[in-house]
Amino acid sequence: MEEDIEAGRPSKSQLKREMHALQDLGAELVALSQDQLDKIEMPEALRDAVMDARRFTKHEARRRQMQYIGRIMRDLDTAPIAEQLAELRGESDAAKAVFHALERWRERLLDDDDALTEWLARHPGGDAQQLRNLIRNARREAAEGRPPKSSRVLFRWLRDQER
Repeated sequence: MEEDIEAGRPSKSQLKREMHALQDLGAELVALSQDQLDKIEMPEALRDAVMDARRFTKHEARRRQMQYIGRIMRDLDTAPIAEQLAELRGESDAAKAVFHALERWRERLLDDDDALTEWLARHPGGDAQQLRNLIRNARREAAEGRPPKSSRVLFRWLRDQER
């Protein structure tokens, strides 16, 4: 055992931790919806293994398939897959930046009428009338001290326009 550590090879425990981490990443892939899974770039062998794991209902079959997914992932650079999953969860730096930019746009649209013109100039395909209605409803709710339901709807609309 000491020979392995001195030779620079990872310990058996470290190898097990790494294998479990790959299996956890695989389990996250299996749990995605089909639409989300289609957006993730991965080798075809891994995609097939993930699709097979979704079909299995028996615990033991699913466990073996997750181990198989882990073995496939051993030979891959999993960093791009992990980054794509983080982006889907909204945890990546890029996703956070987009979120904050949309929040700033929402605030500008609610505070300044000129921001509407600027938004429409940057997004020519947007529905101006719908945007005006969303802004008006959000402003009215804020003035009346009601919960910001329309503000959230406005944010979702802005997010959908960015996609």
